[in-house]
Amino acid sequence: MPKIPEILPPDHPAYTEAVEAMRRYHEAQDTGAPAVEVERLRLIAEGLFQSVTDYQMKAFGIGDVTNH
Repeated sequence: MPKIPEILPPDHPAYTEAVEAMRRYHEAQDTGAPAVEVERLRLIAEGLFQSVTDYQMKAFGIGDVTNH
């Protein structure tokens, strides 16, 4: 039987990493970084937040979440 993952607390490094990635994305937007760099940072931030969301949904037993 597969082990159900534990719910991540708000101070978990996965959250802080996602928030930091979002900060870098917004900073790049605000400073007028090249569009390709802004898009790269957006994709990184989006991916990190999606990973945290997928993990939490699996931990709560919600949805049909698959591991990638």
